[in-house]
Amino acid sequence: MNDIKFNNLEELYNRLIPAMETKVNELRRNGIKYINVDDIWNYLKINKWSNGKNLTLSDCVDDILNTNDD
Repeated sequence: MNDIKFNNLEELYNRLIPAMETKVNELRRNGIKYINVDDIWNYLKINKWSNGKNLTLSDCVDDILNTNDD
């Protein structure tokens, strides 16, 4: 399987938008209305992915969809 490479963070961000929108919709269904796509991106970029090595697109999507609501 071919690895997907990104030239910059903007490309990665754009590729992850559907997963982040899915998470935002899930949060809204659970009554959390103040979180948006940029909040999810910034939280994971700073707290989860900053020390990650060899992260794959599927790792990032998994992190987004499985981030706890609390």
